[in-house]
Amino acid sequence: MSQAPPLLIAQVTDIHLFANPSKELLGLPTIQSFQAVLEQLQQLSPLPDLLLLTGDLSQDGKLESYECLQEWLKPLGIPTYWLPGNHDEPQVMEQVLNQAPIFSQKSFQAGGWQFLLLNSAVCGGVHGQLSPESLDWLNLQLQATSERPTLIGLHHPPFLVHSDWLDSSTLENSEELFEVIDRYPQVRLVIFGHIHQEFERSRRGITYLGTPSTCIQFMPKSKKFSLDQTKPGFRLLNLYPNGMFKTKIERVAYTHQLDTTAMGY
Repeated sequence: MSQAPPLLIAQVTDIHLFANPSKELLGLPTIQSFQAVLEQLQQLSPLPDLLLLTGDLSQDGKLESYECLQEWLKPLGIPTYWLPGNHDEPQVMEQVLNQAPIFSQKSFQAGGWQFLLLNSAVCGGVHGQLSPESLDWLNLQLQATSERPTLIGLHHPPFLVHSDWLDSSTLENSEELFEVIDRYPQVRLVIFGHIHQEFERSRRGITYLGTPSTCIQFMPKSKKFSLDQTKPGFRLLNLYPNGMFKTKIERVAYTHQLDTTAMGY
């Protein structure tokens, strides 16, 4: 008997779109780099079965930025799920990002896997925090789907990434998240954004993955804010029904002059 084909997921994160599409983030027009990512996604064969957008989809949190996102995603026809980051406005996202093929559900199943998407954003803050309600919801969802391998998504990394300035804005209650996850062996993957760079760590048999931004990249292991010249990117994940997976980072051949003197954004 042949093995069932894997589910192909593309994780796209930290797009930082503006209400005004001509605006730039540290010298980079984020709409252009996002379009380059979409063009590369469309050239994949096969196309992804799902897109997961893991936060900071907007830089300014304005309605028009999410309408722009919807306009560019809709023609792909790929089922798309999202969660907010610290630059996003979740209530505005709910208003706009809820028409097929974009869905606002935070718990869904596909390819034999369970997907659970968490909101780690804190109103007015850059750091991450999971509310008691979110942790209770996660626990209940994991209780109900113990037979399915599970992927959890959030915006903020639950680990330090050894960049002094970034490590001040990671998930502040990681141990509470681990306490829930440790009860459920079906959890195989936890994916996140926020750090604008590739990251991988294993903890108690679970793989934790950070993914490059579709726009600017942060210099790994930097003491202060520093941009990297690495190309924009996204992550591909092949998820098999038996809980196995393969993953790789795809980079996009997009270059633009950055403001390397910037001290933050």
